Amino acid sequence: MEVLHISGGYPLSGSVYIGGSKNSALPLLCVPLLTDSPITFHNIPLLRDIETMMDILIDLGCFISTKSYGYKDSPFGRSVTITCPEILHHQATYELIKTMRAGILVLGPLLARTGKAVVSLPGGCAIGARPVDIHIYGMQALGAKIDVKNGYIYAEAPEGGLIGASIHLPFASVGATENILCAAVLAKGKTILSNAAREPEIVDLAKCLSAAGAKISGAGTSIITIEGVSKLRPISYPVMYDRIEAGTYALMAAMMGKNVKIHGCVEQDNQALFDILKASGAHVKILADDIIEISKPENGRLKAYDVVTQPYPAFPTDLQAQYMAAMCFADKPTHITESIFENRFMHVPELCRMNADIQIQGNCATVNPIENLSGAEVMATDLRASVSLIMAALMARGDTLIHRLYHLDRGYERIEDKLSGLGAVISRKQEDKALTTKPAKIS
Repeated sequence: MEVLHISGGYPLSGSVYIGGSKNSALPLLCVPLLTDSPITFHNIPLLRDIETMMDILIDLGCFISTKSYGYKDSPFGRSVTITCPEILHHQATYELIKTMRAGILVLGPLLARTGKAVVSLPGGCAIGARPVDIHIYGMQALGAKIDVKNGYIYAEAPEGGLIGASIHLPFASVGATENILCAAVLAKGKTILSNAAREPEIVDLAKCLSAAGAKISGAGTSIITIEGVSKLRPISYPVMYDRIEAGTYALMAAMMGKNVKIHGCVEQDNQALFDILKASGAHVKILADDIIEISKPENGRLKAYDVVTQPYPAFPTDLQAQYMAAMCFADKPTHITESIFENRFMHVPELCRMNADIQIQGNCATVNPIENLSGAEVMATDLRASVSLIMAALMARGDTLIHRLYHLDRGYERIEDKLSGLGAVISRKQEDKALTTKPAKIS
């Protein structure tokens, strides 16, 4: 097993390139299941979740070829072409889906194209229940018969295919919106999806489908209208930048950076975060539509700003752990309320191992400012928690070892290379060669 070894206290400066969005690429990769035409994607990140999704697609009958590496000026990202001349079978098995919740996104495309789908109940980060009932409800509204047994969803469309419908989501679920959007593209008639998720990744999926011939309006609002079509055409499409990765580096720069240029960072995709960073005293300069320069405040401490995680366009739950790490060095206590997932404070005990002072009451965490964090051995508990530990380690005195990197590799492409390029002292090591650190006091 590998661990990250980080020596703290080195300021960040220079340029960093943001990769393609994991949360956008995963549903986009399911689009080729809807057609026998080739679909080429650019800016596909090299991540464990992406590789898992590609394995699922190959198992279902897709052919995948990598055309090139790099996107625009960045050395990161790939161009891949996916063709699915026919669906070989209708089952996405547990072995392929158990590590990644996004595997359920094949449900809608399989059902729309072939009329049948058998999809394992998904796995992923253990940050909350995240039930799939909204996905099932959406497919049922389009006319599908659903049975859940033995850990699998068995779905069958009515004779003649799915039928457009008016669907109101009980919760603005991103995944359910994506699944319904893909399924409704080939359904007969009109589908009106209300209380739809509004995230930029939804807009990216709708743009891709529209480029391929789908008739979609309203993406990015709470009401999306889809007119079913009979077939999609071949296209070439660039995946949007990863706004969560961009937000992560923006927080790092605001915490300990000087003139850090973030390429592939779009302010309006992270408006809630950038409003907070500006209010907190960080220096934020827009250099271009997708390049932002950030420096920490002159006095070195951000002003505390309380946040509540909510669906887009509010502050995202996927940046909550990173924001908490940054607020360890704020000027006064910060209150962070997690309203999306009931179990997304698992990083708190690990931060406290590094001498952080954080108290939890229900779904609210109070982060009390401290003078210094201390290096320690810690373990990642989920994807976003893993990068919050990296942030803490960058600021800590001494050395930190971070275990269970498989969480990190699901969502951050070559992060040690990117951080090294900014001046951080960070490297991967084999666990048996790692140093032992002194235990830190837990407050």
